[in-house]
Amino acid sequence: MHTKILRYLVSFNDLRKRRISKTNFLILAAAVTGILGGIASSLLKELTHLIADFLQNDFHWKYKYFLYLFFPLIGIFLAFLYVRTFIRRSKFQHGIPAIMNSIARNSSKLDIHNVYSQVITSALTVGLGGSAGLEAPAVASGSAIGSNIGKYFGLSYRETTLLLACGAAAGISGAFNGPIAGMVFAIEVILPEFSIPAVVPLLISSAFASVISKLIYDKPLFALVTKDWTVEAFWYYLAFGLLVGLYSVFYSRLNRYLFISFDKIKSKYNKIWVGGIALGVMIALLPALYGEGYITIQKLLDGDYQSLITNSLFSQFSGIPWAIFLIGAFSVVGKSFASIITMASGGNGGMFGPSVVVGGLLGFIFSFGLNLTGMVHLNITNFIIAGMAASVSGVMHAPLTGVFLAAEITGGYVLMVPLMIVSAFSYFINKGILKYSIYTRVLADQGTLSSFENKDNSVLESIKLKYLVEKDFVILRPNDTPEGRKKDIVHTHRNVFPVVNETGFLNGLIYSDHLLELLISNQPEDRTRLAKDIAQPAQKVISINTPMAEVMQIMDSQDLRVIPVTDMEGKYIGFVTKNSIFNKYRSILTRQEDYL
Repeated sequence: MHTKILRYLVSFNDLRKRRISKTNFLILAAAVTGILGGIASSLLKELTHLIADFLQNDFHWKYKYFLYLFFPLIGIFLAFLYVRTFIRRSKFQHGIPAIMNSIARNSSKLDIHNVYSQVITSALTVGLGGSAGLEAPAVASGSAIGSNIGKYFGLSYRETTLLLACGAAAGISGAFNGPIAGMVFAIEVILPEFSIPAVVPLLISSAFASVISKLIYDKPLFALVTKDWTVEAFWYYLAFGLLVGLYSVFYSRLNRYLFISFDKIKSKYNKIWVGGIALGVMIALLPALYGEGYITIQKLLDGDYQSLITNSLFSQFSGIPWAIFLIGAFSVVGKSFASIITMASGGNGGMFGPSVVVGGLLGFIFSFGLNLTGMVHLNITNFIIAGMAASVSGVMHAPLTGVFLAAEITGGYVLMVPLMIVSAFSYFINKGILKYSIYTRVLADQGTLSSFENKDNSVLESIKLKYLVEKDFVILRPNDTPEGRKKDIVHTHRNVFPVVNETGFLNGLIYSDHLLELLISNQPEDRTRLAKDIAQPAQKVISINTPMAEVMQIMDSQDLRVIPVTDMEGKYIGFVTKNSIFNKYRSILTRQEDYL
């Protein structure tokens, strides 16, 4: 069956190369990516909410609330068990940084299992109470769809990267029903470099995903009728943007600290136990931390402020406004800890959703707290929406994504100016203190960031050394003499000769000018000298798996134009030349320019 499908794909690929232009095919592929990405994100939301609804509404047992302490632990363990059982041939990675790393280090190739494994593991994690978002898994699933379409149809690195970004846009669009936010997210976060023609495939993919999502899962994320904002509140929005910017710095630093702390726990099972029990305790104290947290934000948008406290152990204080404020403040900090612990302990989810929820909670406690003083009356709903935009902007260094996301998912387009204000200030505060976003910090720690951000490195990373090795060099054996190999030496167009022994290992190099001097020498013994006695050690030898960026660095630092290449066992294969690298580099740039 698998062979038959591959045969059909090959036939279709041959047909499309003859009948469909590259630009038109990319548009078609972007539409297919958007449709499949929308289906994946819709199924993810449906499956997660089915699990959550069953546990909260359909599962009847008088002691079931005691299980809420253990539901997050069970969810993380089941996700871990699934990966351990079914994802054996490749490393399972979650989160946006894994996608960015794939672009920089793996030619934008993502394993096919990400299409479904991200959906299953995140639904188990979040549906059973893990305090994470579904957007990152939706992005990962959509990106895997785009990446594999590019791989199956033999598209170039640039084209595959564009389809991967289309899948990411589809994931955000389908998860939030926000097509513009999906496109902007792909441009700001996923694409290493942005070019105007890339907008068309992104728009198509994001729009198709939004349509599919509405057809399959038509429940809006938030239902809201918002009011316009007043100019008198300008300075409060400005101050709020500064506050969220500072909190986003704390959130980013907390994320790194907790991940490092959990990495010190060597046993994966111990990580699950520690993280699962910690989550259970936090959710028991603060029910708003359960799952994604969007239900809590919706209740606050509806004006049901007491919902923060009514279902908790502190429900007897629900009539006290300052108690609601304090529980809201604790929920902000608790959500920050809970979302990071969910991911660090082995669950699958993302930081996108939690950053939205944290921002909304910050907007609530800021405006609600000021209103309690009696000195001012702020529109709490507007500040909740503004908080969503500001938090995404600061945490992810993606201000445009924050603005359009908050406007699209809440219908708060009349708040565009306040959203722009808080997003800009939050971004500049976070960017001024922290050089990296919550995503690029991971890449910087791995040494991948320069490849992701730098065009030259991105192109070099897409070039594999094994395809540039030249093998048409005349090989001399250790006991060969210039006189004995005179014909080969004179007629070759190469100026270097590798001396390779019978076992395949490189003994050294001899350059043509030296051999020609020996051949025309007046001393007969010069013409009969053994190659092993003439050869000089190679200045540098590289392995076949050496990254191309490193090869270029070696050539530039040591002023080399030719370097011998060996296999993993150290046996001679051939040479790589600077000319061949430059020719390949130029051909890639030419293909990109032809596409653009």
